Amino acid sequence: MNLKLHIWRQKNNKAAGAFEQYAVSDISEDMSFLEMLDVLNEDLIVGGKDPVAFDHDCREGICGACSMTINGNPHGPEKATTACQLHMRKFNDGQEIYIEPFKNKSFPVIRDLVVDRSALDRIIESGGYISIKTGSAPDANDIAVPKAKSDVAMDAAACIGCGACVAACPNGAAMLFTSAKLKHLNVLPQGQAEKKKRTIAMVEQMDKEGFGSCTNHYECEAACPKSISVEFISEMNFEYAKARATAYRD
Repeated sequence: MNLKLHIWRQKNNKAAGAFEQYAVSDISEDMSFLEMLDVLNEDLIVGGKDPVAFDHDCREGICGACSMTINGNPHGPEKATTACQLHMRKFNDGQEIYIEPFKNKSFPVIRDLVVDRSALDRIIESGGYISIKTGSAPDANDIAVPKAKSDVAMDAAACIGCGACVAACPNGAAMLFTSAKLKHLNVLPQGQAEKKKRTIAMVEQMDKEGFGSCTNHYECEAACPKSISVEFISEMNFEYAKARATAYRD
């Protein structure tokens, strides 16, 4: 398989970026998208040129590191798939592919396809945890959790924090990410004591980071590699309003 790549190259956040064109040949359809980029980088290094910088870690679809937009789609054209798990069989011989970083004002470019997504980390740091000291870990069966709630918590906890929802949203909103991080703690018994405080802190940190608001485009759910439901967003908005309205009672 031979391909023509148009890749966004940018030295740093201050420098101007632009697409540069590259040709790759003899690409196996069984390669992952990142393996194809590895082949390109090997050719660039041999030719004495700077390789394309891109994030990656586990390459198993669970770490969320491989943040890139492929032909206008965060993580590429395949639904519920990260870029590292996207295989070249999804493309055609001779196809032109445009590759660029996630673009959002809260995700400044570090270099080429690498962006700084630490804004998402700061949202979690603001309250996405349970801080109550309970001594040694109790037996799992000591805390009764209804099956329906445990299932919802697991669905929300599937979020890998990749930022695809932000990149896909026309408003640059991080509400799907934030609502998922809130839901998996707020729905469990262990998360109830700090539920209001957590919700207020994380929503307001999200706004402080400069992310946009949800206007129900549903692009976030479509782009999410873990198919996180937009239902969590409406629940987050409800819980935030309720927490703000009753905060004075605590």
